Amino acid sequence: MLGKWCRLVFGCVTACVLALIALWMWCDSGDVSSPIVTEGRTAPLPGPRLPAEQRTPVIALIGHNANTELVDFVVPYSVLKRSGVAEVWALGLEPGPIRFFPALSARPDADVAAFDQRHPAGADYVIVPAVHEDADPRLLSWVRSQARKGAAIIGICDGVWVLARAGLLDGREAVSHWYSRTALASDFPAVRWRQDRRYVTDGKVVTTTGVSASIPLSLALVETLAGRPKARELARALGEDAWDDAHAAAAFRLRPKHVSTAVKNTAAFWRHETLVARLVPGGDDLSLALSADAFARSYRTSVVGASVDAQPVALASGLVYLSDGRGWAAGSPMPRLPGRENGLDAALARPALAEVLELLQARYGQATADFVALQLEYPRPQP
Repeated sequence: MLGKWCRLVFGCVTACVLALIALWMWCDSGDVSSPIVTEGRTAPLPGPRLPAEQRTPVIALIGHNANTELVDFVVPYSVLKRSGVAEVWALGLEPGPIRFFPALSARPDADVAAFDQRHPAGADYVIVPAVHEDADPRLLSWVRSQARKGAAIIGICDGVWVLARAGLLDGREAVSHWYSRTALASDFPAVRWRQDRRYVTDGKVVTTTGVSASIPLSLALVETLAGRPKARELARALGEDAWDDAHAAAAFRLRPKHVSTAVKNTAAFWRHETLVARLVPGGDDLSLALSADAFARSYRTSVVGASVDAQPVALASGLVYLSDGRGWAAGSPMPRLPGRENGLDAALARPALAEVLELLQARYGQATADFVALQLEYPRPQP
C-alpha cells in the first residue's frame, strides 16, 4: 500500500513539475531585444604605431589550425582586405590549413614563423578569434610577443579567453560573449568585466561581445585607419548602417524556449540534412561564412564546403578554401543571399546576417532562427 501511495505522490509531483516547466516555456517568448540606441561616438580604437602616411599598417589574424571560429576569422579578414587600408595577413599557428568551426577550412597566408621572419618588428594589430585550443602555450606565447613589440591586440568573441590567459587583461575593462561571462569572471577576477558595450578599448587591448561583433569591430578599425567617410562607404557596401559600440548585452541569455528548440532539433534526426556551401572563384566569402556558420548552428544541419570539381578555390578576399568530400554532390545547396554570390560590388540595403537569419527562418522556423541569433549574439528586431 505504501509503495502505491509513493508512486502516486511521485507521479503527481512529476506532473506538477512538468506543468510548471511547460508554463514557463509558454510564457517565455525567448526573444532578444533590439540594441540600445545611444548618443555620441564610439570610443576610438588604438591607432597604428606609425601614421598611415608613413607606413602601411600591418594586421595579422591568428587562427589555431585545429579549430577556429569561422565568422570571427573570415569576416575581419574579408572586410579589411576589401578596405585596402592595411596589409592583412591570415595566419595559422603552424603550416597547413585551418579548420574552422562549425564549418569550412582554408589555407592561411602563412604561419606565425614565416610572418615573424617577414615582419620582425611585429604587427600593428593582432586579431584573435575564438579558438577551441585557447590554452595552447604556443598561441599564448606568440600573442604576448606581439603585445611586447607594440601591437594592439583585439580579441573577438571568445578570443577573449586567449587574451585573458596571456595576462593581457589584468586590471583592464573587457567584454565577452554572453555565454562566457560567468566563467570568465570566476577565472579572471582581476579583469573588470562589462556587459553594456559591443566592444571595449582599454589601452592597446580591445575585446568584443559575441560572433556578430566582428562586422562593427572591423568597420571601427577601418575608421581608425582611414577615416569615417571610408568606413561609411564600406558599411554601405555591406548593408550596415552603424558600427558603434551600443549593445543590449544583458538581454542575451539562454531561456527555456532556446533549450526546447535545441532538444527538439537534435532529437528529430530524421529531419537532419547536409547542406553544401558552394565555393565559387571570386565569390563573397563574408556572406558565405555568415550563412555556413548560422545554418551549422541550427542543430539540424551539417555544412560542408565544396567546389564543383573538389579543388581548392580562392574567394573574393584571396583566402583559398578547401573542398570537403564529394564536391557539389555531397548534399543540397545551402541557401544563398540574392546578389551577393560574386562579391560586394553594389550598395546593399540590409545587413547580410539579417538576411541569413531570414533564410534560416524560412527553412526551419522562427524558433530555430532566434536560437541561432542568440548563439551569434545578434539582436533580431522584434515585430
